[in-house]
Amino acid sequence: MSEIMITGSAGRLEGRYKHNKLPGAPVALILHPNPQKGGTMNNKVSYSLFQSFVEQGFSTLRFNFRGVGRSQGEFSYGEGELSDAAAALDWLQGINPNSSSIWIGGFSFGAWIGMQLLMRRPEIHGYVSISPPANVYDFNFLAPCPNEGLIIQGDNDQIASIESVNRLVDKLKDQRGPNGVDYRVISGAGHFFNNEGETELMLKHVNEYLNCVMLARKAAA
Repeated sequence: MSEIMITGSAGRLEGRYKHNKLPGAPVALILHPNPQKGGTMNNKVSYSLFQSFVEQGFSTLRFNFRGVGRSQGEFSYGEGELSDAAAALDWLQGINPNSSSIWIGGFSFGAWIGMQLLMRRPEIHGYVSISPPANVYDFNFLAPCPNEGLIIQGDNDQIASIESVNRLVDKLKDQRGPNGVDYRVISGAGHFFNNEGETELMLKHVNEYLNCVMLARKAAA
């Protein structure tokens, strides 16, 4: 795994990158939770999501938003962080010009930023959103959502309420049809999947979904 620095609009962004040497390997960008709440690229859920994409054969990048770790700048309540994510995606595409597909993975605040990024970057093929905080941030920019993806939510989440995520999923299904989003709820899980076995179950869902989608893409090709 390589330590890298990316040039962002507020200065350098600290990241970690794992390259897959297979020609045309897909790429994934992982976005971490709210820096004001202690979120970093080393958050357990974000790191686990990073590892899942790596194991699925993706060239994968995770990085710290501005003002976190060795990343320069200051927190800007979403606008600057979206710019950071765009800069990171530019870097990722620059060293993988022949990638077969581009994915965004985000946890909590990172899921909100990731969904905004996919609205602005039509080259993104899919997303994985873990605990999207639909009761904290406005997701009305998904009008409509251009991609299919996976949403995972705990039904005991005290930060991103299950009711708000249910409404978000219903909206996405209205836009793209009943199969427009794969929605998986983990019984008893809180926002951070801290109880025994919850992170492993979350990753099982991620791996199942990615396996299914990538096999379908290969068959279609």
